[in-house]
Amino acid sequence: MTDDPITYIQRTRAYYLALGYDTPYQWAQFDEVPFAPLSKPLAQARVAIVTTAAPYQPDKGDQGPGAAYNAAAKFYRVYSGDTSVMPDLRISHVAIDRDHTSAADIGSYFPLAALQRAARAGRIGALSPRFHGLPTNRSQAHTLETDLPDLLHRCVADAIDAAVLVPNCPVCHQSVSLAARALEAAGIATVVMGCALDIVEHVGVPRLVFSDFPLGNSAGRPGDVASQDHTLSLALDLLERAKAPRSTIRSDLRWPGPPGWKNSYSNPDLLTPDELARRRAAFDAGKSVARDLRKAP
Repeated sequence: MTDDPITYIQRTRAYYLALGYDTPYQWAQFDEVPFAPLSKPLAQARVAIVTTAAPYQPDKGDQGPGAAYNAAAKFYRVYSGDTSVMPDLRISHVAIDRDHTSAADIGSYFPLAALQRAARAGRIGALSPRFHGLPTNRSQAHTLETDLPDLLHRCVADAIDAAVLVPNCPVCHQSVSLAARALEAAGIATVVMGCALDIVEHVGVPRLVFSDFPLGNSAGRPGDVASQDHTLSLALDLLERAKAPRSTIRSDLRWPGPPGWKNSYSNPDLLTPDELARRRAAFDAGKSVARDLRKAP
């Protein structure tokens, strides 16, 4: 297995061209990156989670571990939830690596339990009373002009000092990177925990902890609490120690599964013409579902 991360921008461009879409997606990119140092010691700071996971909707089909991509389970507005209880959040609505992970362990993509443990240990001052869900939106304009002002309003209302942002799919990584920039510009320190190194660094963020894992495991390895605590610890260390924007650290943890996962994710060279046609039809159907949901009141 190569130690080089997947270049998701290149891989997804090749994949969608192979499906027959001839207009490559233009990923967000900025030269300047805002940077807000922590306003107080981390042991006194209130920390929030920003997630791209979706609340479970029982009437929207299979969203459980191993579920296929489910466009009906998408959400399109920022939402907030109570951090005093573990919510039922799923990631079947996004393009995670379904061949190599199942999303069976919420701790691998939503680090609430790890942050609760950090708060009990005194590593952070407090967990924000609410976490916030950020839509996975291909429209950068909608993210910048609609979603991020809403997210910022909620974070300011909760009087947070820092935010841990946890994406899942490729576009999720872009969305939370844009969110990190907006929060930092408002004086709130952030750290992204992600698995798509190239996308986050292409956008430009203050702090990133990169885990070289299949998409859907930004908060640590599934079923491995120690790895989840370690990944969060790296993020908290970076919140404290980073002195300038574009500070990236790479987790020392390795993925325990089969070694071929990097080569197989959305790799058109490994797909037959029939499989590409099937995926094109499924993608078009998903877009149709998403359009209808967007139009709903």
